[in-house]
Amino acid sequence: MKLAIQNIVCIGAGYVGGPTMAVIADRCPSIQVTVIDRDPARIAAWNSATLPVFEPGLDAVVQRCRGRNLHFLPQDQGLPALQAADAIFIAVNTPTKLVGDGAGKASDLSFVEACARYIAENAAGHTIVIEKSTMPVRAADAIKRILQTNARETSFDILSNPEFLAEGTAIRDLEKPDRVLIGGERPEAIDALAEVYAQWVDPGTIIRTNLWSAELSKLAANAFLAQRVSSINAISSLCEATEADVDQVAKVLGSDSRIGPKFLKASVGFGGSCFKKDVLSLVYLCEFYGLDAPAAYWQAVLDMNEWQKRRVGLAAAKHAAAYARRIAVLGLAFKKDTNDFRETAAIDICNHLLAAGFHLSLHDYRVDSAAFARQLSSGPDASLAFARSPEEAIRGADSVLVLTEWDAYGQLDWAALRATCGQAPAIFDGRNIVNRLAAEKAGFTVHCIGKA
Repeated sequence: MKLAIQNIVCIGAGYVGGPTMAVIADRCPSIQVTVIDRDPARIAAWNSATLPVFEPGLDAVVQRCRGRNLHFLPQDQGLPALQAADAIFIAVNTPTKLVGDGAGKASDLSFVEACARYIAENAAGHTIVIEKSTMPVRAADAIKRILQTNARETSFDILSNPEFLAEGTAIRDLEKPDRVLIGGERPEAIDALAEVYAQWVDPGTIIRTNLWSAELSKLAANAFLAQRVSSINAISSLCEATEADVDQVAKVLGSDSRIGPKFLKASVGFGGSCFKKDVLSLVYLCEFYGLDAPAAYWQAVLDMNEWQKRRVGLAAAKHAAAYARRIAVLGLAFKKDTNDFRETAAIDICNHLLAAGFHLSLHDYRVDSAAFARQLSSGPDASLAFARSPEEAIRGADSVLVLTEWDAYGQLDWAALRATCGQAPAIFDGRNIVNRLAAEKAGFTVHCIGKA
């Protein structure tokens, strides 16, 4: 029997669910899309002029279809839409477990399992349940077991349709994806979801696999990208020791068609909600199946990332310790063009500097300062301030740490800033975005990643 999707519900209004559903609604005006979430404040933000997620182009997409075929509802008001849904996306967090078996590495599926129970209790007729969150391989088994406990006259297909979004370019990635991956057991269900994407995506980019290959492919993709970042950062430290230039080395590597140029930008390290969590999940899975050597390999990718963050932060601390111990931190988001600071290098570096007694002045263009402050482990005596501009943050600083590659940080007037700084200020550029010649001419010492 041919299946068709005309009504979609997405459980989870976060960085994945909100933008993904907005683009589906925008490109498929005949499909009704409803996003539900247990957090009424988040839903209120999606229905306001200030969206909870910052992504270039997202505002325009939401404005075009919100109230037409895109609706954001609190979960307790979304039951009629869920009962009418042909397809339900699960797009909730799958954080790393904090307690129990696999704590510190395995994915916590408690939010996913709660969604499965909600669907089992309330869905009507036949429903396609779609994993959109990043899942460990075989997670669909847990969803199946919960859905099968439902004794009512309902039936389900389960698909894995992982997202491959990069924050900061999510709308572009959704509108023109490299690939759309759909894994499942029944071809009819896979085809139904493929027909939704085919309304704007080249059908040749839609890849069909089994459930387990789709789940594992998402983890593997993030692990490979994280490995590239750690690899070029490992090379960056050797460049500094030997007076090679990491950008020149990366250009040579990227010109090799077998390697390619992407994710070869040396930096303070990777952050965000996916890389660390997904690589940890891969480490746990390898250990669970007794694959110790692969587990150690992927763990080394994470260890390299932590080492890179530490060495950049320690360099800034060592310089500032000789003066007034004042450090300006420019950039709190894990990358530019997003307000997401999950697993950002800035959290670990700021925590270390505050514990060591340094005075910090922080700035970011999009990150909410109060939300960021709650992620810091600083005590009541910590010296911490949030500046309204990079110029304000730099005033009085001995060290300037650049941790996010906001374009504006590459255009600062260092000649004007020099007079506001400490006695012998140094810049530690964790993104290689600072105009080094201008800063050095103004009297700053500049330390770049992977450069002498």
